[in-house]
Amino acid sequence: MTFQTTVYIPNLNGRRRLLPLLESLRRQTSPATVAVVDNGSTDGSQELLRGDFPEVELLEVGENVGFGPALNRAVGTIPGDPIVLLNNDVVCEPRFVEALLEPALAGVEMVAGVLLAEHDPRQIDSAGVIADRTLMGFDYLNGERREAAETAPAPLGPSGGAALFSRAAFDAVGGFDERIFLYYEDLDLALRLRAAGARCELAPAAAAVHAYSQTLGAASGAKYARTGWSRGYMLRRYGVMCRPRDALRVLAAEGVICAGQIVRDRTVAGLAGRLRGWRDAGGLPRRRAAAEGLSELGLGEALALRRARRGPR
Repeated sequence: MTFQTTVYIPNLNGRRRLLPLLESLRRQTSPATVAVVDNGSTDGSQELLRGDFPEVELLEVGENVGFGPALNRAVGTIPGDPIVLLNNDVVCEPRFVEALLEPALAGVEMVAGVLLAEHDPRQIDSAGVIADRTLMGFDYLNGERREAAETAPAPLGPSGGAALFSRAAFDAVGGFDERIFLYYEDLDLALRLRAAGARCELAPAAAAVHAYSQTLGAASGAKYARTGWSRGYMLRRYGVMCRPRDALRVLAAEGVICAGQIVRDRTVAGLAGRLRGWRDAGGLPRRRAAAEGLSELGLGEALALRRARRGPR
C-alpha cells in the first residue's frame, strides 16, 4: 500500500496559532505534506505561510465557507491518502502522524488522535466523538487523564481536530456535508462512514495540545447559534424525532440546554439556531445512523457531560 500522507488544516485569522502548529509538523517522525486552506483571513496568515513556511501548500478560498466545506475543497484539490485533519489551534507531539498511520497501515478507515487540554496537557480534551441514541455529540474521554486513552475502546469516530481518514472511505460518502458550516460535521461524517461499514480506532500516541474554542469562544452567542443549527439539522436529517421515546428525551434535554443559555448567558441564539437547522433540513433525504458505536447514556449523564464541557478550557 502506497501512502502520500497529507495534513489538511483549515484556517481563519489563526496566524498566531499557526506558527507553533506548523513548527511542530516540521518535527514529525513521519513526513507528510502539509496543506492549509484559508477561509479569507485578514490577519497576515497567508504572508506567514509564504514567507516562513514555503513547503506548506496554501489554498486560498477567499471567504469563510465553513469548516467542512473548506476541507472538502482542500482534499479535492491537493492530493493525499490518507487524509489527516488538524485544527489550526493545536501543537502536535513528534509522533503524532506516525501514530495515526499505524492503524491505517492495517486498513482501518478512521483513526482518532488525542487532543490534550492546553491548560493541563496531562488531561484529555477530546479523543474523538461519541453520541447517544438521540445523536447528541460529546468529546470522548473529555476531562480524563491522558493515560485513559491507552486502554479505552475506540470512539464512534475521530474529532475533526485530530483525525485520519482513508481517502477511499472519505470519498465514498462524499466527504463533509457542505450544509453544515461548523460543529457536528465530524459526528455526521463518522455516522455516515459507520453506516457504510467503516471502522474506527483510537491512537493514544497521536497526541496534540489543543486550545479549546479559539475561533468563536467557548460560551458565545455565535457558537451557540452554530451548534444549535447543527443540532436541529441533525435531529431532522436522521429522523430522531420520529421515535416517540427519543423525541421526549430530545425535548427534555434541549429544553434544559436552551434554558440554561437564556438564563446564564442571556442569549436565545442556541434556540434560534436549532429552529433554523430543523427548517433547513426539511425535504432532504433521511439518513440512517447505525446503532453500532452509539453510547448508552442516561439523560442525566448526557447533561452532566454537556455541563462539564462548557467549563473554561
